[in-house]
Amino acid sequence: MIISHKYKFIFIKTNKTAGTSVEIALSKFCGEKDIITPNEAEDENIRRSFGNRGPQHYLAPLKDYRLIDIYRYIARQRKKDLFYHHISAKEIKQQISDDIWNNYYKFCFERNPWDRVISFYYWRLKKNPKQTISEFINSGIPEVLHDFGYGRYTIDDKIVVDRVCLYENLSQELEYISNKLNLPEIPVLPKAKSAVRKDKRHYREILGPADKNNIEKLFHKEINLFNYKY
Repeated sequence: MIISHKYKFIFIKTNKTAGTSVEIALSKFCGEKDIITPNEAEDENIRRSFGNRGPQHYLAPLKDYRLIDIYRYIARQRKKDLFYHHISAKEIKQQISDDIWNNYYKFCFERNPWDRVISFYYWRLKKNPKQTISEFINSGIPEVLHDFGYGRYTIDDKIVVDRVCLYENLSQELEYISNKLNLPEIPVLPKAKSAVRKDKRHYREILGPADKNNIEKLFHKEINLFNYKY
């Protein structure tokens, strides 16, 4: 997640939509006062290799610490986050002023649900390498994608960002965002997490009829909103 005071935008990071790559690319343009949340260590290594600005200003001030936060800090040296990488629009709105929320350009990315579930499946295989795609879909785990997608850019079932960019039009969307924000150049994406999935088949070659229908039921809101077709 990024809140850029320099270019007056809020980037909300959804899951399995190239969010980490987009965030790393956008952090190149951030200033000293901008808020940037941390990623996994391997992704931060990629960010550093690009020479982009790293995590900053995402921790909560001491006045916001509760007893449990103080305990975690003393016992585990774990500081409290005010912002985190997949924070929702609702949570962001609660932490910033109305002026920033109303006047900064807010955007995120969404992805074809069938393709997104496949991506999530291959990412999860490292935890459960014997699980089939059908078992994965029926496990209930893919429901996380709805919360970390639709649930990130909506409040009370209403879209609250200025633009939901589509993963399928990634290059065009980045050009649009660059022009909209008056960035000095179009963001260049690193290949963060690109090595996770080895099977590059189209989702229609992987999913059976029941799998297709189950995903359609779970993500019917996204499918209807963005006119996704199987």
